[in-house]
Amino acid sequence: MITLIKNGEVYAPEPLGKTSILLVDQRIAKIGKIDEQTVKNLGVPYEIVDANESIVVPGFIDPHVHLMGGGGEGGFATRTPEIQLSDMIQSGITTAVGLLGTDGTTRHVTSLLAKARGLEEEGMTTYIYTGNYAVPTSTITSNVKDDVILIDKVIGAGEIAISDSRSGQPSLHELAKLAAEARVGGMLSGKAGVTHFHTGPGKEYLTLLHQLLEDYEIPPSQLYATHISRSKGLFDDAVSLAGKGAYVDITADEKTGEWITYYKEKGGDMEHLTLSSDGNGSLPKFDDAGKLIGFGVASTQTLFKQVVSAVMEHDLPLEDVLPLVTSNTSDVLKLTNKGRIRIFNDADALILDKKTLTLQHVFAKGRHVMKDMELLVKGTFEH
Repeated sequence: MITLIKNGEVYAPEPLGKTSILLVDQRIAKIGKIDEQTVKNLGVPYEIVDANESIVVPGFIDPHVHLMGGGGEGGFATRTPEIQLSDMIQSGITTAVGLLGTDGTTRHVTSLLAKARGLEEEGMTTYIYTGNYAVPTSTITSNVKDDVILIDKVIGAGEIAISDSRSGQPSLHELAKLAAEARVGGMLSGKAGVTHFHTGPGKEYLTLLHQLLEDYEIPPSQLYATHISRSKGLFDDAVSLAGKGAYVDITADEKTGEWITYYKEKGGDMEHLTLSSDGNGSLPKFDDAGKLIGFGVASTQTLFKQVVSAVMEHDLPLEDVLPLVTSNTSDVLKLTNKGRIRIFNDADALILDKKTLTLQHVFAKGRHVMKDMELLVKGTFEH
């Protein structure tokens, strides 16, 4: 299948101006002037999409999605449901990294792997972290290192909980050993080998991660902390951690634009900041005594909505916001074929209305999965 996207204003995520993109099967074959008649004369199936008055951007990478659901902190009835393919397509997400959360007993990394493989068969690109909140953490093989080396979709460990009453209360040395295993696994398999940390509301913030960098030979790029916008104190600590070379991640919510603005004002390293949805994870609320008083379910669509809000309502340049869901994420996770519109990369692209940034088209690995705001593809069991 060949697709020509013509006349679009392309952000790769850096602005390239008005140009055309040729998708051949699952790859980007050419960017620039492309003769439409030549495409038609090839004698193979083709599609031509006129992106005039539209913006073309890379497909979003969501580095933190509960593909199998999450939660359960309020009992078995509060376990959140599995994600559906259409959820991610409508969110502009073409690549997702799945993980477990609090529950590593009734949810298993093997089941997460199977869910990721199923979504891949349906048209997405998926990866997973091995482990869950606890330390020692859940794995498929005997340890984190072997999982990263031997299981194709495992790109690191996560989400490992710190500064949270629900964590395994790990020691600094235990965290160092886990991060070292993930790193060595990544080195031996050519993967990221990062450790993705859930940061809770605890008063210690990211102290353990700062200490890891001070006391152990762990490269800062191997540490990736999420949920950093729980409080101003935590966020300031995350800006400091990113300044040392680690990566930090904002969980998208109604204040995302404000947090990005604040991060820039504090002199944060914009190349070490990402956004994620926490999609299908639970959103428990606890009182000061640690008692559960309510909960909700996170939506993957929040990620896309908050990217739009950051640009349209908070006046942040699109070229500043896009890397947080594309190129920065591909860099920390070493997904070299993702996150950028460039020749030979995977053909993951979104077409947005130029005035409103409304999502109009989605291409996942060259396949047209949303056209003119209508889903063309749904999951196996979706109606």
